[in-house]
Amino acid sequence: MEVENQLNKKIKRVRSDRGGEYISFNEILIIDGFSSIEVDKCVYVKSLEGEHVIICLYVDDMLIFGTCIDIVITTKSFLLSKFDMKDMGEASVILGVRIIRKGYSIILSQQRYVEKLLKKFGHSDSNPVSTPYDSNSKLVKNRGDPVNQNQYAQVIGSLLHLMNFSRPDIAYAVGRLSRYTHNPSQDHWQALARLMKYLKGTMNYRIVYSGFPAVLEGYSDANWISDSDETKSINGYVFTLGGGAITWRSANQTIIARSTMESKFVALELTGSEAEWLRNFLVSIPLGTKPTPSVSIHCDSQSTIAIAKNTSYNGKNRHVRMRHNVVKQLQKYGTISIDYVKSEVNLAGPLTKPLGMKLICRTSRGMRLEPIENDK
Repeated sequence: MEVENQLNKKIKRVRSDRGGEYISFNEILIIDGFSSIEVDKCVYVKSLEGEHVIICLYVDDMLIFGTCIDIVITTKSFLLSKFDMKDMGEASVILGVRIIRKGYSIILSQQRYVEKLLKKFGHSDSNPVSTPYDSNSKLVKNRGDPVNQNQYAQVIGSLLHLMNFSRPDIAYAVGRLSRYTHNPSQDHWQALARLMKYLKGTMNYRIVYSGFPAVLEGYSDANWISDSDETKSINGYVFTLGGGAITWRSANQTIIARSTMESKFVALELTGSEAEWLRNFLVSIPLGTKPTPSVSIHCDSQSTIAIAKNTSYNGKNRHVRMRHNVVKQLQKYGTISIDYVKSEVNLAGPLTKPLGMKLICRTSRGMRLEPIENDK
């Protein structure tokens, strides 16, 4: 991708010269030859004489990608003639994420956001710690009065933004602590303070995309019920492309798994469904590799993989049988392939459980979440 620009769209609708009716942003792009892709209606593509341009729309902001500068300039001129917009030039910040170009690499950074977050909530001078969550911590629901609930909710909301955009390494800790937002105790505040101390020592972590390998691959994991205050296992997945993590998720499962194998299979089905969406997305944009290869999903459970590759499911649990059918179809049509990876190099590990310093560092590097000293 040679060119990327950012526009700030102040209004979404303009008055047509024909009859005074309002025409939506979508309709105007369609008239100009753009088409929205099926899997994401906020992404528009247009091809003209072998060149391609892509518009990614998010509320009042948009990014424009093009294979040459001419088609980008033409697209910007068209949009500026139709809408009250501000041309922000080459994209440097989008949705609070700083975009840094270093050689052939693109780096996503939220260091300044973390600095403001720590200062706002009084942790600028905290002593750093090596892990975001204490594995020996046994948090339970607060049965008493909440402790400073409003501020707790503010901190969690800020951390969710950070985690979702650039910091998969804190996904488990943020997800776990967010469960107590409505009624936090002093123990929950202590665990939250530890997470802030971890951010203090890792505020210069950024995701680096080098462009290699240019294939999509995923990692799947689940942590079966870990303590007495939990009733459901935790799903986790992460996908990488171009060398860095592009999407990840950490969330409670919707069903109660009866074993480690069941919990990991539920996670595998969820990861497979996400792989299908991502693969369809890459197929829909004109710059993706054609034909799009199967998405390799790495799982650290041999028994789960064996069941997934078995053409028939012999278990009695209906919820697993249904998920087995989904995974079987995804493999049959070449959407995904499944292989084994050791637990210590499973990049989805930090999204499902607290890890020690060594594993946190190893999995972070695997996602290309690295400390970068120069923010220029």
